[in-house]
Amino acid sequence: MLIAGEASGDMLAAELVKALRAASPSSLEFFGAGGSKMTEAGVDLAVDMTAHSVIGLIEVLKSYSHFRRIFNQLLQLAVERKPDVIVCVDFSGFNRRFAHAVREYIRKHQNSAGGWSPKIVQFVSPQVWASRPSRAEKMARDIDLLLCIFPFEKDWYAKRVPNLRVEFVGHPIVDRHAAGTHSTAPLKTSPVPEERVRDAAERIPTILLLPGSRVGELKRHLPIMLEAAQTISAEQTVQFKMVLPDKKLEQLANGISAPLPNLKVQIGGLAEALANATLAIASTGTVTMECAYFGVPTIAIYQTSWSTYQIGKRIIQVRFLAMPNLLANEMIFPEFIQHEATAKDISSAAIDLLNHPERLDKIKTKLGKVIESLGKHGASERASKAILNL
Repeated sequence: MLIAGEASGDMLAAELVKALRAASPSSLEFFGAGGSKMTEAGVDLAVDMTAHSVIGLIEVLKSYSHFRRIFNQLLQLAVERKPDVIVCVDFSGFNRRFAHAVREYIRKHQNSAGGWSPKIVQFVSPQVWASRPSRAEKMARDIDLLLCIFPFEKDWYAKRVPNLRVEFVGHPIVDRHAAGTHSTAPLKTSPVPEERVRDAAERIPTILLLPGSRVGELKRHLPIMLEAAQTISAEQTVQFKMVLPDKKLEQLANGISAPLPNLKVQIGGLAEALANATLAIASTGTVTMECAYFGVPTIAIYQTSWSTYQIGKRIIQVRFLAMPNLLANEMIFPEFIQHEATAKDISSAAIDLLNHPERLDKIKTKLGKVIESLGKHGASERASKAILNL
């Protein structure tokens, strides 16, 4: 049984399923909750979770009864089908409670559970190292294996909960794009022909707008990005491209979009867009790692509700929100969070970078080192073997 709740988790789960099928000599069955990628990989979905993804305290509270119904539905499904393994893919708030609920059910129904005692795996560590580190102890109580995709996480857990089995498997992003022909990725180190350098210099700079994969993120981020884009267009000859994960967000974006003749909106194709981008303005989420892989200098922004921000700023214990900055322990990507995320400041940062190509090159060099720290190819394969070894 797999449970993923967002577009990024849906992709991670689908890649894991493919690796499990390839690694196991026996026939495996997969079911649970996720999105279209998991369906394509052959997972029997009871719930399309990606259609309900929200973020922020107020947003979650508003959807509490809805998520509670889904939670109870999936718990009942687990009890009925009794999977050997439950893989919780990212989606930390929901999945942490789900793992605990399964453990509690088994404890209370020892005589009627028929010996059912599944292994529970968390694939991708929740960011407890950024806030609420005490939750690591709760994870150690409920899960059998934690699969991490960032190198520092295994040592972090070892110091706090040495009884929790933790494996660093590497980041799936390395496999996701390494097989492609994206010459701008920092892992490609072969020299670039002079004529291509000349062509790139003569090409109109392309700025990617990546407002996020959730409805709430799009509504908060897109108006600011579009206003910044208009300011940039007034001072620079540039073209803009916005990449969204699905039709629903595209329709929403079309309703928000201000007139911007040099903006192209597309569904999917993020890798190709990043391979040809000069600069990106992106939400601080998972997509910043995609930007880092392709060596795209990025301005990271984030806005949420006032209440969520007030709580967040009191409990978050890390210096940065964008993961490439955290991995480098320095601000490679400029960050504009909450009230600092203004069109004026974002456009000023973008124009400044466009006017200083040497700074763009310096950022790309640093991003190459960040990506090298993520491990070698084969993250999904290592994750699948760790799960099968349970």
